[in-house]
Amino acid sequence: MSERFQVRRALLSVSDKTGLVEYAQRLASHGVELVSTGGSARTLKEAGLAVKDVADLTGYPEMMEGRVKTLHPAVHGGLLYLRDKESHVEDAERHGIEPIDLVYINLYPFEATVASGAGFEECIENIDIGGPAMLRAAAKNGHSVAVCTDADDLAGVLAEMDDNDATVSAEHGRRLAAKTYARTAAYDAAISGWYASQLEETAPDWIGFGGGLLQGLRYGENPHQSAAFYQTGEKRPGVANARQVQGKELSYNNINDTDAAYELIGELGEETPAVAIIKHANPCGVALGESPIEAYREALACDPTSAFGGIVALNRMLDEATAEEITKIFTEVVIAPGADEGALAVFEKKKNLRLLLANGLPDPAAKGRMVKTVAGGLLVQDRDFGRITRDELRVVTEKAPDESQMDDLLFAWRVAKHVKSNTIVYARDRATVGIGAGQMSRIDSARIAARKAEDAAEAAGWDAPRTKGCVAASDAFFPFPDGLLQAASAGATAVIQPGGSIRDDDVIAAANEAGIAMVFTGMRHFRH
Repeated sequence: MSERFQVRRALLSVSDKTGLVEYAQRLASHGVELVSTGGSARTLKEAGLAVKDVADLTGYPEMMEGRVKTLHPAVHGGLLYLRDKESHVEDAERHGIEPIDLVYINLYPFEATVASGAGFEECIENIDIGGPAMLRAAAKNGHSVAVCTDADDLAGVLAEMDDNDATVSAEHGRRLAAKTYARTAAYDAAISGWYASQLEETAPDWIGFGGGLLQGLRYGENPHQSAAFYQTGEKRPGVANARQVQGKELSYNNINDTDAAYELIGELGEETPAVAIIKHANPCGVALGESPIEAYREALACDPTSAFGGIVALNRMLDEATAEEITKIFTEVVIAPGADEGALAVFEKKKNLRLLLANGLPDPAAKGRMVKTVAGGLLVQDRDFGRITRDELRVVTEKAPDESQMDDLLFAWRVAKHVKSNTIVYARDRATVGIGAGQMSRIDSARIAARKAEDAAEAAGWDAPRTKGCVAASDAFFPFPDGLLQAASAGATAVIQPGGSIRDDDVIAAANEAGIAMVFTGMRHFRH
């Protein structure tokens, strides 16, 4: 088997025609015969290039509004036949099939069409059939056919042809083949996922996921783990679709933590300035305020020790004053919908600080899928889009929360949704004042949250921790009264929790005895 193959004929059929003419001219300069279809052929002919229409190969015109044009032995035989196998060569000669040595096809923009919100029929019409078929055929013969799914692929092939008398190495061809199968798999995954959503199938018999490489990473969670960052077709505002304005390259942990931060800030909406500070995917301080700088100061006050080296997310345009405040301590990443010129100038002095602009907030009520790998399988679930309104809360104690407490309860509940289970969140005046995350028992989470509040008070020189007169949120029910009583001892005067324990009556009785107001949501927010 030859280690290099000559490119004598190329088939060009692209949806995105950016750079097509220039690439075709470079191919023609090597004496490569050009074959094309539809709009691609017209573009090349208008540029004065000699192009053979695919219909001249097949003997059939394009038909059915272009749905059928390349599904023919003259095309697929030219891609698939083994050049060094005598029986294949004889078949090709017998049927007048000539080799196709290079294919450049970028697929119909199905993912972009779906992301634009197009209707069912328009999405269907943007499902490419001939393109994936030709790509897969060419890739099967990758040691003899250069298969290019995007402009970067073709540019790489042309560079090699320029230096090697219009030949391409079999190794290069195989690398392109591997990429091609990944690209068509991701394309099919996008189509199957969209179709399942149209049919409202929650557990289809088969499921596929795919994405394009966004960034190679130095390592994963730890230096001995390799990692990479891929982007799907989902246009949800967040770390994958944000623009990095400055700073070092994002690490695996940066990306994970920034996603957690921005999803939390989306939960709080855009009506009131809000800031969340995240460390190791858990919030160490969250607050609403009259201004972004006020919200930042309140969020930082919850746990200034943990905030060092954290991620800061804002729900508003980042301004100069807030940027100055943020840079007073070491911060890894800041993400916001936008930033004004003053803020950009402040951060420019901090070359290593990563600034991401997301141009919008994620919708906490929007549906989507989450995937987690387990040994030999995938766990797939809906994104946690559950939300509770004030009217849906059920007061279960003799004492009802007042308006101020109710506001804080809802705020604490929305924060608790984004803290690792088991969690207890203490909040007062629309700011977290103590967070206990990820403990094996709920009472330990309550204790840790209280201790965090005590540490913050000591650091700030306050007379008492801000848990005095706070509210508490629990992501799941209290299995025993002890967790609730721990919250009460920390100073909580009202509690929000899902309810649903077989000992709810005991917990309610304990709340009544302690003089605490308590509401049930009927919804839990485990986050593992």
